[in-house]
Amino acid sequence: MDVDGLLGQGWRPTPFREFILKIHSRCNLACDYCYMYEMADQGWRSQPRRMARATVDRVAERIAEHARTHGRDRVDIVLHGGEPLLVGPDHLRHVAESVRKACEPDVRATLRMQTNGVLIDRNYLDLFEEFDIRVGVSIDGARQDHDRHRTRANGRGTHAEVQAGIERLNERHAHLLSGLLATVDLESDPVATFEHLIGYHPPGVDFLLPHGNWDEPPPGWSPTEPRYGTWLAAVFDRWYGAAERETTIRMFNEIIRLVLGGPSRTESIGLSPAALVVVETDGSIEQVDSLKSAFPGAARTPLHTFTHALDEALYLPSVAARQIGARALSPTCATCPLAGVCGGGLYPHRYRSGAGFLNPSVYCADLYHLITHIRRTVAADVARIRKGR
Repeated sequence: MDVDGLLGQGWRPTPFREFILKIHSRCNLACDYCYMYEMADQGWRSQPRRMARATVDRVAERIAEHARTHGRDRVDIVLHGGEPLLVGPDHLRHVAESVRKACEPDVRATLRMQTNGVLIDRNYLDLFEEFDIRVGVSIDGARQDHDRHRTRANGRGTHAEVQAGIERLNERHAHLLSGLLATVDLESDPVATFEHLIGYHPPGVDFLLPHGNWDEPPPGWSPTEPRYGTWLAAVFDRWYGAAERETTIRMFNEIIRLVLGGPSRTESIGLSPAALVVVETDGSIEQVDSLKSAFPGAARTPLHTFTHALDEALYLPSVAARQIGARALSPTCATCPLAGVCGGGLYPHRYRSGAGFLNPSVYCADLYHLITHIRRTVAADVARIRKGR
């Protein structure tokens, strides 16, 4: 990747607007599909368990510096892990206070968290309320489906604990539930999974394709059958065909937006530049953490928040590759009629040893099936509306 050449052609990087802070590097669950602990990159083993307070303060300063440099009046900060609630309430308070202190008054810092939900208790709920921390919870559907993969180290399922955490959140703090995250499991019934999830009344549901690539395909993947695409299309039909919109599903919303000619707002679909950066517990600057599913060191950069501004990451070849849109597509994707919607799929899913990321997504057939299905459904609705006029 010739970044100087890109700059000479007029390309300019997109400043970061989402900052993922790995405030704890360990987890209290042992999910068998976890890209962090079960796949190629085992770098977590050498990371500090918790982001030290001095590191938190430095990271907060770097975020505020980046925002002010680029005239941003708002930044989105995601508290992540491992399991972020393992830091404890006192440390979480310090993180929230440090970020707000560094950014205010001219930069608004919105705080979000992705948690497995089992540690949500009254102390944490009070903190979420105090600092307006929006909480996403990972749950894979009904008990038998969730407990197939999301277990404790001893193999005990965690559905009852996660459900209890969501119910505590919903009891008095439902406005802080940002949504649910479910990893697609081909063994689960797609419609039953969706209907279980909406029983918690989430404002949004994200369906995550299990991380995999051409070297390590996802579970049950087929080179000839779009099994994941078919699963998601069944959820789409149930969601889209409901008499009233019960929740939002980001993947579907983005595909609809794109097929109607709008821009994408997420890295997983479309060609919009990736505008997020990860900071590890030791303060090192990394790319999106799902790259850890590809090979050891795939997410790593030579930068550290104690010695480098976040701006410097924008000019790394590996970061630029996720910001240049169609120019980063493989020859196969570049000639595909759905390239503008699919965007080549999520970047980590394109990896193949010897060819790097210059390949279609391992989910190519699945995405083609899903996008075609959604486009056909939406086109029929648009035609019906126009005819009614």
